[in-house]
Amino acid sequence: MAVGRGFGGGWSVRVDLRMVSVCALVAAAAIIVGVVTLCVGDLPIAPDRVLAAVMGDGSRMETTVVLKWRMPRVVLALVLGALLGASGAIFQSVTRNPLGSPDVIGFNTGAYTGALVVILLIGQKGYYETAAGALIGGVATALAVYLLAYKRGVQGFRLIIVGIAVSAMLTSINAWILVKADLDRAMSASVWGAGSLNGLRWDNATPVLIVAALCVPLLVVAAVRMPILDLGDDAAKAVGLRAEGTRLYLILVGVVLTAIATAAAGPIAFVSLAAPQIARRLTGAPGVGLAPAAVMGALLLVASDLVAQRAFAPTPLPVGVVTVSVGGIYLVWLLFKEGRRQ
Repeated sequence: MAVGRGFGGGWSVRVDLRMVSVCALVAAAAIIVGVVTLCVGDLPIAPDRVLAAVMGDGSRMETTVVLKWRMPRVVLALVLGALLGASGAIFQSVTRNPLGSPDVIGFNTGAYTGALVVILLIGQKGYYETAAGALIGGVATALAVYLLAYKRGVQGFRLIIVGIAVSAMLTSINAWILVKADLDRAMSASVWGAGSLNGLRWDNATPVLIVAALCVPLLVVAAVRMPILDLGDDAAKAVGLRAEGTRLYLILVGVVLTAIATAAAGPIAFVSLAAPQIARRLTGAPGVGLAPAAVMGALLLVASDLVAQRAFAPTPLPVGVVTVSVGGIYLVWLLFKEGRRQ
């Protein structure tokens, strides 16, 4: 831990050197995996030619493949992974439980319900219409879970239990919608529901990047308030922080981050669950942190997408298939470890 002081001693900043080092290393690893993703494919391109294409000195084909086809997917994987990791950190901090993630609480399922309503019931197949449906479904689910879990405030365990119940109900509704739908449209909706970055281009990525940038100030406020709330409601009130209002703010921010990612690529499972806990163990911190969880989420998603693209090449898989496989193993390990503590 390093401490820096301003001139005259008016302010001071504490820097966790281990956390900074871990964030830098994980971010570097994510960038390296992203560069590898730009190089591999049906048309392999050497790293120096990838750099030339990025700098504007590559051939026409190299520029098209790298900048127009592969770069949007890599950028979206990094940004969406960071959003999911940060969202998971927020919910695990609010619930004070490593199982408290949007996947478990059911917000991803609600977003999928919203998308299914748009695709199969309303009959809209456009990207932006589907994204809007997913966004509305995720926010509506979050509101329902919060209201059902509210009883003189929201406690973490109650929020998780209510979220699991709502998720189970929405899963049955989703299955009913798919069964009643036309086969071709149901297959298309099912692929989207697996969580996929396939076919996304800059016209899909640009709105996501703009909205993600607008969320940065919200994350800064959340990063300041989360450690205070972790001390307990009484300690938060002692420093003038309204505990329940802060908890609601954090839930809303977490829902927005999850909804953005789900609207862009479908419900990508387990990144929100695993990234904060892996980052926490690497940093040795007593609680989950936003920055480590975000960079870890970016690494997990970009690495999973690389596996999804190349594992069964030339047929790419939805990235959600890979994250579910890896996340399922992690969830079993986490449940086993938590069970041994009882």
